Amino acid sequence: MLSLRFSLPLLALMLAAASARAERRLRFAQLTDIHLSGKNPSHTDDLLRSIDRINSLDSVDFVIITGDLTDNGDYKSMQLNKECLSKLNVPYYAVMGNHETKWSESGCTAWKKVFGEERLAFRHGDVHFFCFNTGPLMRMAYGHVTAQDLAWLRAGLESVPKGEPIIVITHYPLNDEDMDNWYEATDLLRRYNVRLCIGGHFHRACQFSYEGIPGVLMSSCCHDDSHSTTFGLYDIVGDSISAWVCEDGKHPSLLCRYAVSGEVKDMYGNVLKPESGDVQRLDSTDNILFPFVRKVWTCRTDASIYSSPVTDGKRIFVADDTGTLTAYRLGDGHPLWTFHAGARMVGTPAVQSGIVVVGSADRRIYGLSARNGRLLWQVEARDAVLGAVHISDGVAYVGASDHAMRAIDIRRGTVIWKYDDVEGYVETLPLVAEGKVIFGAWDNRLYCLDSRNGSLLWTWSTGRQDIHFSPAAVWPSHADGRIFIADPARALTAIDINTGQTVWRTYASMVRESAGADTDGSGIVAKTMRDSVVCYNALSNEPEEMWACNVGFGYDHAPSMPVVRDGIVYGGTVKGLVYAIDAATGSLLWRHRVGNSLVNTVTPLGKGRLLYTSSDGRIGLLESTCPP
Repeated sequence: MLSLRFSLPLLALMLAAASARAERRLRFAQLTDIHLSGKNPSHTDDLLRSIDRINSLDSVDFVIITGDLTDNGDYKSMQLNKECLSKLNVPYYAVMGNHETKWSESGCTAWKKVFGEERLAFRHGDVHFFCFNTGPLMRMAYGHVTAQDLAWLRAGLESVPKGEPIIVITHYPLNDEDMDNWYEATDLLRRYNVRLCIGGHFHRACQFSYEGIPGVLMSSCCHDDSHSTTFGLYDIVGDSISAWVCEDGKHPSLLCRYAVSGEVKDMYGNVLKPESGDVQRLDSTDNILFPFVRKVWTCRTDASIYSSPVTDGKRIFVADDTGTLTAYRLGDGHPLWTFHAGARMVGTPAVQSGIVVVGSADRRIYGLSARNGRLLWQVEARDAVLGAVHISDGVAYVGASDHAMRAIDIRRGTVIWKYDDVEGYVETLPLVAEGKVIFGAWDNRLYCLDSRNGSLLWTWSTGRQDIHFSPAAVWPSHADGRIFIADPARALTAIDINTGQTVWRTYASMVRESAGADTDGSGIVAKTMRDSVVCYNALSNEPEEMWACNVGFGYDHAPSMPVVRDGIVYGGTVKGLVYAIDAATGSLLWRHRVGNSLVNTVTPLGKGRLLYTSSDGRIGLLESTCPP
């Protein structure tokens, strides 16, 4: 039973709505940013309290849940959410938030098992709702609407009868500060009768205009120092939709009101119009400033890509978010063959001796013919295989979410050994050096195994309890008997390869998850979180910065490793830039924009050429015609 201080404000709201019941077309509630975790039972209490309050309201048709239901994207927390939400007296519709997509040991496949499809459309009366994911998927990056979601959204919007109102449900706000391809979404939505976009993510109630489309974000369901438990309530009455903030212990407050037909107006009667070209969509200035960098070829696929391109010298192999591995001709990007797995592929494949090895969230590791894509063998795992593949001397090393690292004979497809005492799940590219296999996992640990038999030699820990600070996305690198990593605690670390002891650790440069060793073994290069790339002395016993280059890419938190070849540092950024730096002097050689989305770790080919892939589905070959 709700206390009187809860029920009186809500009773007033119920009576006000009852007076207009003859006109009312629809009422629904919103929960967002629940962040359930076994380590924080108070958030479960917050959710249950909000559910009780929603159940006490009059005539709620359904509830929408706009992402971040969990803190770590894990199956157990999703199940707990479902158990709590089953107590609602009405149906509910949920979309994923970044905590379900970025940290997901299942590669986001657990969501479908618990809640259904990643995207959904439904209607109540003549009001149409479209709910879809805004990422980012398995990589720290800006929000992103995938190519396949945009295609689904376009088809769905086209089917809505003309004049009927449309409401869009996401987690991220559709603006340029939070999403890399916001303009692709807004350009599409503005062609149709979209009256409101509803989301969360900010943990506070606020309003936006997404190029003339009204946007509402609601406060978090879980309490904090700034507010108590909160949910949103929306009434469509007559020709208007009203959004109310229902905070525990307070009178419901009107956040905004918009028209549901005619021109889009706010609650004061002001017409919302798109900015007239004021917002920069794609800045190609760098391509003008550095004209000697050219695209040899480029193509854009129908799926997002979160893995790097690999090549055997004739062909390029790219794994994508639909679970498709495609081979392209290196010279011109012509597609040669495709292989379809049962779920998304996010780990970078590897190729050697005519065999391509790749993992999938369908719990399998595949060995394919590089020539024609024919399946040669497959290895079953107990959970999703999200790790990148490293092949050395005919042995593929790949980690998975079943808490295991495997060594596989690529010719026979047999498992040579399996180490299955990894506490977290693995998504990184393992390093093979000095007879050892080194990799991080989402458990705050770095593991070192004997490459011959998989026995544990040592582990290194960040000392943190929160898994979000794990050295799990960085690709470890090696120089002079040391391992180098950058982790989300903003630290660059050198570790003795034989003992696992920390040689040095520095927070000075604000790196995150992107680092790589110089080819001559003297330097360790890392991308910082603001504009610059730094190089530290790999041979020193203390952190010693050798140079810093202001590349000018802005804020960057994506795990795209800098790669050194032929004395040049190459890298990609979270907002579509590819850059090249002189590895000896730290001087910027060039920048080139290939899009506005995450560029995965690039693959240099030598002679100024490099391959790239990006989360917006682009694949390309760049060439610098001006020697450094």
